[in-house]
Amino acid sequence: MANDRVFLVVVDDSPERVVALRYACLRARKTGGRVALLRVTEPVGLQEWAGVGQLMQEERREEAEQLLSSLAAEVNEITGGLPLLIIREGEPVEEVLSLISEDPRISILVLASATSGSNPGPLITAVTSRFAHRMSCPVTVVPGSLSDADLERVT
Repeated sequence: MANDRVFLVVVDDSPERVVALRYACLRARKTGGRVALLRVTEPVGLQEWAGVGQLMQEERREEAEQLLSSLAAEVNEITGGLPLLIIREGEPVEEVLSLISEDPRISILVLASATSGSNPGPLITAVTSRFAHRMSCPVTVVPGSLSDADLERVT
């Protein structure tokens, strides 16, 4: 069913994230699907003081919640629905692969390629080469340089 289609967007700090998010929102709106936003935070390393590590972890989670909340409003404005909000701690590639294998609702991973340089980005490289065998859903790679008009046209 169309409403079972979930477009997963990894919310990182890259400028291309905006393009991936907009593409996923437009596709979800036009196909009756839903958007999921995943923010992966770095694990807190060994700390001499346990309380400091706990505080750092809480701050990272609060920052992630605030970011996802602001993006959820944008998703709602475009799609008319609320996204799934997911926060995980760990290494981004591993967390994306784990989430996709754990959640059968995720139908498509939407990524945007870097706008400059020859490297498409570490996540794209990982899921299309070294870890491609672990992918259980299609990956859509959107050129990070697409304009809003281009996105409207291709979705």
